[in-house]
Amino acid sequence: MSDTAPEETVDVTDPRTLRALAHPIRTGLLALLRSEGPSTASRLGQRLGESSGTTSYHLRQLADLGFVEEVAGQGTARERWWRARHRSTRWRTEDLVTQPGGREVVEELTHQSLGRQRRMLAAHAEQREALEPVWRDAVSLNDWALHLSPEATAALAEELNGVLARWRAEREEPGQPLVHVLLDLFPLTEDPA
Repeated sequence: MSDTAPEETVDVTDPRTLRALAHPIRTGLLALLRSEGPSTASRLGQRLGESSGTTSYHLRQLADLGFVEEVAGQGTARERWWRARHRSTRWRTEDLVTQPGGREVVEELTHQSLGRQRRMLAAHAEQREALEPVWRDAVSLNDWALHLSPEATAALAEELNGVLARWRAEREEPGQPLVHVLLDLFPLTEDPA
């Protein structure tokens, strides 16, 4: 158990760990703990529409994997508080796809991530008009397209991720609302228009 702030990132190199993390309830629990902070199995169960027994089980599995931990000094034996140990999870596709089960779990998590992004953007579209004008003016939804080589694309991704990491480390404002940044770089063989 720890009282310290979550570590920035955990790197996953084992497809079995990624497979265990890919369970939809576990990804939901981890997302909520990262975005909303520490919580109990009961509260998380209400948010996910699951029983507290189910969420307790999956929280223990996430703890065994090192993704979450109990919050020191909070809760009781019946009502344990949990927190995320890391602010984000990272893996390198090329390190995983050559291992048994790696390609499948990367595909599954890619589809889960895209689904979450779609849900987040749809939620923003539904909630946008309820935002204060200053927030509506601050929102930025962009769609850029550049002609780049794979090497340049990787360099751009690294640079943009570096900017976001620097902002997280130096400019983040605790107590302010959580602002989601979706950053995707990908080629298409044909624009779906």
